[in-house]
Amino acid sequence: MATTITAERIDAELPQTQCGKCGHDGCRPYAEAIVEGEAINRCPPGGETTRDRLAKLTGQPPLELIEPAQTPLLAVIREAECIGCTKCIQVCPVDAILGAAKQMHTVIESECTGCELCVAPCPVDCIDLVEHPQWAGAESEIEQQRYLDWRAENGRQRFETRKRRLAVKAEEKRRKRERRAAAARAPAEAPTEAQSQPAAIDVTALKAQRATLTARRKRLQRQSDKADEAQRPALLERLAGFDDQLAAIDRQLEPTSSSRESTVPAHRHIAVAAAEQAMRKARQELAHFQRQNDQAGVAQAQDKIHEAERLLSLANQSPATSPADSAGDDHGTTP
Repeated sequence: MATTITAERIDAELPQTQCGKCGHDGCRPYAEAIVEGEAINRCPPGGETTRDRLAKLTGQPPLELIEPAQTPLLAVIREAECIGCTKCIQVCPVDAILGAAKQMHTVIESECTGCELCVAPCPVDCIDLVEHPQWAGAESEIEQQRYLDWRAENGRQRFETRKRRLAVKAEEKRRKRERRAAAARAPAEAPTEAQSQPAAIDVTALKAQRATLTARRKRLQRQSDKADEAQRPALLERLAGFDDQLAAIDRQLEPTSSSRESTVPAHRHIAVAAAEQAMRKARQELAHFQRQNDQAGVAQAQDKIHEAERLLSLANQSPATSPADSAGDDHGTTP
């Protein structure tokens, strides 16, 4: 039988209600199972008529149906009781129910196959099954058969259309999951990609360090401007230290000598101005204490002048002859 009877021929005899009472997910899967030898008495919607046709087609004995035969049915939603849960919409195999979340649902009478699959999921039990009006209104067996043939063809088409729609939806969900997974992996892969560009990482780190030092120097400069004369020399010395660090970073960021000449003097100018300001204030203090004949104050002012002179000398020192550069040159020279 499996070599002479095709699933298409068997499927053409089934009622296409897609109800699943046969134990399969639709009429087509049941037809394929019959080709493989499954019994032909598992279709209550088709009744004895479908069973007898299948027996003649396959050569199987016409066994008693597993359930009593049923007439064509129609699902009817009691709309006043519907809560809009959409559970019936999700299970309808032929998309014969209209509605939206928290909105009233209704069954499209002409499209309903009477599969009964919408009844069980309904949480408020507001779905009834009645004899289908088109079947009940038929005036002869010929009209009834005409309706059954139309329902089978229409049910098959709508069932296949729904399958394609769900397949597209499932594919879209799969792609979204893949995109989310790729986005989640991207941060973990970023360090590996960055490792292939060590120069860019060094430059970025140096620029960040320079920004931090610049901010710290500005805060220290404001602190120095507000400090008394006793604290200012120490703060000026710390400022000079920041200037040295900034100059070293600028030399790494700008490897050419022309770049060093354009950036380092700018920081040196700030240090020179600060040292000169300290020098002026110290001399003013010296003149004040001399007028007051305060020898202790004079000695203290002279110490401040000496310290300011030392800082001014450091600030005016050329980077080309600084101890740090000289050490770097000696490090690169072979005896």
